[in-house]
Amino acid sequence: MLSGRILTPNGWITGSIDFDQRIHHITEDSNADGALTILPGFVDLHVHGAAGVDIMQGGDAGATVARAHARHGTTAMLGTTMTATDNSIRRALRGLAPVIAERPAGAARMLGVHLEGPFLSIHRLGAQPADAVAVGSMDLVRDYHALAPIRAMTLATEVADHLALIPQLNELGIRVQIGHSNGTYEDGVAALKAGAAGFTHLYNGMTALNHYKPGIVGAALAHAEYAEIIPDLEHVAPGAIRAALRAIPRLYGVTDATAATGMPDGEYALGSQRVYKCLGCVRLATGSLAGSVLTMDQALRNFVSLGLELADASNRLSLYPADYLGETERGRLAPGAWADIVVLNAELQPVAVFIEGEAVDLSIN
Repeated sequence: MLSGRILTPNGWITGSIDFDQRIHHITEDSNADGALTILPGFVDLHVHGAAGVDIMQGGDAGATVARAHARHGTTAMLGTTMTATDNSIRRALRGLAPVIAERPAGAARMLGVHLEGPFLSIHRLGAQPADAVAVGSMDLVRDYHALAPIRAMTLATEVADHLALIPQLNELGIRVQIGHSNGTYEDGVAALKAGAAGFTHLYNGMTALNHYKPGIVGAALAHAEYAEIIPDLEHVAPGAIRAALRAIPRLYGVTDATAATGMPDGEYALGSQRVYKCLGCVRLATGSLAGSVLTMDQALRNFVSLGLELADASNRLSLYPADYLGETERGRLAPGAWADIVVLNAELQPVAVFIEGEAVDLSIN
């Protein structure tokens, strides 16, 4: 049982929360100590790595990454791939499959895969390698999906016949996200009408907003219900985040974290690329941003620093991403939900994390 100031679906209460693997009761008690803040565990739908390890390495990389992010309050996540050769993607998916099937001790629940590439535009690759970009096909997607369940896919919907794939991907239970796209505003609107559900790292890797040519950013701001954004205050300026918050009802934060997360400055892998951590950023040798070193607890503090109420910031890191995937028993503190819980002190630093009722050891580096 935990006591503190608890964020419930109906708002804040001061009281206690009783749980084992799932939450049993949340009881209001005005006499309870409200010094600690109790929030739903964070749900990160875009994670490439951490602790010096990249998802694309395959093997036990997924477990290592999931444990590293759990110590920062992430209780559920999607292992995210890079544009790479077919063999490399298959290796990564085979590595993720057992972690998805059975959660390792001390690790965030791996809900599935976010396939970010290889079905992208060569004109908006960011840190994705150009030599491995491919045109999408349902046969290839079904092969990948059989290796590990794909829950979200980034797609440049203006390329080849990608628009026609969207309804078929939806039938497989895959949420299509417009991203790494050189499309027009009209392309973005057409993709949403076809069943695309969101946008990958809003503003980054897509055609920018111009008042004559609104681009993919304009389509997101005008029409999206959901979009992910990287709130590290490096990928997107605070003013642009504020604009997106006003325009997109269920804008949610992701880390886009790389192997450099939680590590000292230096050189790391991002798929087949070499990236460099310096001054809190990860960049290619060209100087272009290449993922982040963000953690979800820092994302929460960053959202609050922009003026968001704590409950709103929490929803954008827990409730909204869970709802986006249809995970109705995660991302919220309510009887019957999984006991995915993060406990914060007055500085919004995690002092305890529970994943499906299991206490995470926060002392492990």
